[in-house]
Amino acid sequence: MSVQLKLRRTGNSLSTTWPKDLLARLNVKEGDRLYAVETKHGVLVTPYDPQFEQTMDNADRVLSRFKNAYKELANR
Repeated sequence: MSVQLKLRRTGNSLSTTWPKDLLARLNVKEGDRLYAVETKHGVLVTPYDPQFEQTMDNADRVLSRFKNAYKELANR
């Protein structure tokens, strides 16, 4: 799918409008944040924070490493 977005001047910034069906597919609404992530293929716009994913991966590694200790603490 390809959608053309036009940039417009808004004060000292540039803004764009997004088609309603595209916003629905992204599951975003007014006030939500979108993240622009550079990839080897260009820029990816996503509602998912890539830093959050990295943080959760780190948490999974810590939790799996100390699984027995967390089980013990949970049973107290």
